[in-house]
Amino acid sequence: MQDKTVELEAAAFRQLLAHLQQHTEVQNIELMILADFCRNCLAKWYAAAAVDRGMDVNYEQAREIIYGMPYSEWKDRYQTEATAEQLAAYDAKLKLKSQS
Repeated sequence: MQDKTVELEAAAFRQLLAHLQQHTEVQNIELMILADFCRNCLAKWYAAAAVDRGMDVNYEQAREIIYGMPYSEWKDRYQTEATAEQLAAYDAKLKLKSQS
């Protein structure tokens, strides 16, 4: 059963990556506001998982896996400047987190 669980989790993760790579209009700050994680968080988790398993995957390599291209390319093609409203919502979320 464990092998099947890992297989299902891997398939779900691949689908999540494909979804995020397809929906480049969704900005990381929006993900952070709504879900408290973003593509960069996934890359950090991916790189940490690699280290935990003795594998050599650094953060930049992990970001390329998550974004489906080098981060600098994704940033140039798809990232927009955060709006004042987005920054205010993110700051409000951080304040709430620090109070709990």
